[in-house]
Parts: sequence; structure tokens; C-alpha cells
Amino acid sequence: MRILIADDHEVVRKGVRSLLESQDDQNITEASNGREAVDIASEMSPDLVVLDVTMPILDGLSAAKQIKKALPRVPIVILSIHNGPEMMRATQRAGADAFVTKSDLGSVLLKAVEAVMQGKTYFSESLG
Repeated sequence: MRILIADDHEVVRKGVRSLLESQDDQNITEASNGREAVDIASEMSPDLVVLDVTMPILDGLSAAKQIKKALPRVPIVILSIHNGPEMMRATQRAGADAFVTKSDLGSVLLKAVEAVMQGKTYFSESLG
């Protein structure tokens, strides 16, 4: 499975990568901002995109909209330190298939990925 991870914090990217690499047969590419994520997604046509909300140059929600427009069938998981009903609505408006708060990352990222790869949605319980 080809996965694109975009987060401006390298330690977060490496942590997400480590979690996802615990699954078999992963080909993971990383981006450090939203513009880079959009460009890489259009080149590699990933099977899954994981985006942070707050990134330089182009934020994750804007990147998600652009990626969904170009690749409508690619599932997108949004990560953020922000939570709450407004963030969930913004995530859904951006076309994301899942939202995981960074505080829940270790315990639910793989559940969210599994859900979106089965054509379902997943929104972190922390959203309230």
C-alpha cells in the first residue's frame, strides 16, 4: 500500500510512519507541508493520505480539498491537536474520511486507517 504522510513536524511524521509500518507491505512517502503533499499525491497516486491540519504553505484542510478533487477515491485521514464539533465539520467539508486527534494518535490511528480502507469513515471520539 502506498501511503503519503504530511506533517510539518518531523517527529510526528516519524511516529505516524512507525505506527503504519507495523502493518505489512507499506510504501511510505513523507511531505513537510501541504503544497508538497498535493504535489506528491498527484505524482504517486497514493492508496492513503494522512495530513496534519496546521502546516505551512498550504494547510491540511486545503490540501485535502485539492487532493480529493484530483483523486476522489483516495481516503484521507486528518490529524490535529485541535478537536471539537467545528473541527469535525471542517474536516468533513474538506473531504476527509477520518479525523484523529494527536492525543489519540497511538491508540486509534490504525483503527481509522482500517476503517477508511474499507470505505468507511472514522472520527475520533475526542471530538465530543
